[in-house]
Parts: sequence; structure tokens; C-alpha cells
Amino acid sequence: MSQPKILVLGPPGAGKGTQSSNIVEAYDVDHITTGDALRANKDMETEYGTPRSFMEAGELVPDPVVNEIVKAAIEDADGFVLDGYPRNLSQAEYLDDITDLDLVALLDVDREELVDRLTGRRVCDDCGANFHVDFAPPEEEGVCDECGGELIQRDDDTEETVKERLNVFEENTQPVIDYYEDEGELVRVDGEQSPDEVWDDLQDAIEDAI
Repeated sequence: MSQPKILVLGPPGAGKGTQSSNIVEAYDVDHITTGDALRANKDMETEYGTPRSFMEAGELVPDPVVNEIVKAAIEDADGFVLDGYPRNLSQAEYLDDITDLDLVALLDVDREELVDRLTGRRVCDDCGANFHVDFAPPEEEGVCDECGGELIQRDDDTEETVKERLNVFEENTQPVIDYYEDEGELVRVDGEQSPDEVWDDLQDAIEDAI
């Protein structure tokens, strides 16, 4: 059969990137993220202009442009895992019109756990390697295992910023979750387990769906 078409939903810090990579490796599908799709097609002409024209002006790329970019990426893929799209209800309705998904999976993680995960992240200022003060600490506190560089907390990983990011997610994307739940398409996966346990449950859901 054809390769699966999977949508992974979840708030920042839920592990979408990790699990999407697992899906890509296991099922040989494309990993489609809005950011990557926009960067790869920033000069694509749409009736609203190119993504580059909005990005260079520091503006949000409007939904119709994002939709066309994602549609092009989906049409080029034999199978895919979508991560970071749709971000709102109108994008979800558009996605329904252009493709049939095999699985919509939500990585379910409590808000308090998300704050702990995101505020504990540390990034090497030199090589960009990622660590976590609790889950993946460096051998020496504040020092990168890879290159010896200084580990820093990014501005968007402070508690105030993290909570605002989660508020934005809940405001924009909760209607998407409700939409798929109402359609009976949503499969919830406990995202508070270890990454391997999450993958076991997610893979079971994929196998059931296909």
C-alpha cells in the first residue's frame, strides 16, 4: 500500500519533532513542517505574493500563502508526516479539502510538564547542541559535551515566554484539536512517557490506522 499520511499535533515541548523523525525513519515518508516548506519555496509565486515578500518584511505569512506552499509539498510527497500545520481551524479545513489523512495523533502533555521541559532546555552557544537540566544534562554543568562551549538558556525558553507560547498554542490550535476530535479522527497519545514509550504507542496507532 502507499506510504501513510500522518498529522502530529501537540503543544511546544510535546516531542513532535522527535516522533516525526521516528515516523520518517520507520515509514520512509517526508517530514513537512511549515517553516521548512516556506524556506524551501520562499520564491514560489502565489496570487498573494511570494513567502519571501512577507518574511523579509518581518510579517506573518498569511494563511492562503502557507496553504499553497503546504499543498505543493504534499503533492510532491509519496507519504508524509505533518508537524506544525495546521495551526488554526481554517488551515485544518483546507487540509481536509486537499488530502485524506490516515492518522491524526495528538501528543498529550500536561501544561506544567511542558513548562518544566521547555524552561529546562539549554543550548550550546557555539555548536547549537541541545541539553536539558533534568532529562539530558551535560557531564559538566553549563559546559557543552560536544565542543566545550557555554550552555545558555534561549530567550524563548524563559518561563514567561514559554507560558505565552503555550497560551498562543491553546488559543489558535485547540480549535484544531476539537475539530478532529469532533470528526472522530483524533488519537491521543500520552506524551508524558519516555520518548521510546511514546513511540511504541504512536507506532501502534499508525499500524492500526493503515
